[in-house]
Amino acid sequence: MTQPTPLRAEHLPTALDLAASGLPPLPLRAGKVPFGNCRRCANNACGGRPNMKTPGPCACPGPCHAWAAATTDPHVINSGPWRRAWLQAEAIAYHPGGAGLTVVDLDNADAIAWARENLPTTQTVPTTRGEHWLYLGSMQSANAVRPGVDIKSTMAYARWLGFGTGTMTALPDAVRALVVSRPAPARPAFQSLTVSVPGRGGECRHRTPAFLERGIAMAEQRITEAREAVHATVYRTFLAVLSTHGRCGCLTDAHVARLFTAAQTKGETARHCTEAWANARTTLGV
Repeated sequence: MTQPTPLRAEHLPTALDLAASGLPPLPLRAGKVPFGNCRRCANNACGGRPNMKTPGPCACPGPCHAWAAATTDPHVINSGPWRRAWLQAEAIAYHPGGAGLTVVDLDNADAIAWARENLPTTQTVPTTRGEHWLYLGSMQSANAVRPGVDIKSTMAYARWLGFGTGTMTALPDAVRALVVSRPAPARPAFQSLTVSVPGRGGECRHRTPAFLERGIAMAEQRITEAREAVHATVYRTFLAVLSTHGRCGCLTDAHVARLFTAAQTKGETARHCTEAWANARTTLGV
């Protein structure tokens, strides 16, 4: 008989210690991804964090909204819904930007060698495949700023793997420049067009607010309610949205941001979202 996975009772005390030190923690479920939104917060129905740009307002008692759920409030961390999440959690993460920190995530030996040659030494934490270099100061997060290097600060989370060694250095311009100089991601180039529908006069029907809003809301719901094969569901959903709305110019960056937010709430990375969107566009030729 298969034995159940033991409850991770040690996570709650660690989370409270992190909060007391100024690091906003959050629990990670299996796969080392945040807990998904509860039914109450599905499709951002709670009204908080509609674009994941701010950590509130939201009165949800559980650890919803991925990185934006991270908090230093011990009463929240120790509340009933959070306690249940900590018991189910596979690991602990924290929001670096919320603590005024930036993590340079070095994913392999080559990335570490590059950092040692190009970045000032700072507090270093060993990871499974590489190292986290921690700097004092926050900035925009970005993935794949160079091979094997991600920047995790605002609107992102990093796994808690201990305090590491060394003295933390102020965030250098060399790290900030990685995001400024990185190639633009493969995002769609939207056009503002008025398209005539064959046999029907007037503007493209996709510009009808109700039609477009219903389509985006249904796509968000499909992603949010995925219980397995999330990555495949995200891709198929992007494909469906683009097949319906991708050729008339009615989509905007705000619509894409809503879809990316739903996907990231389910644990997808920004990189996976961008790749899935680009692949869907290529498949459809839009």
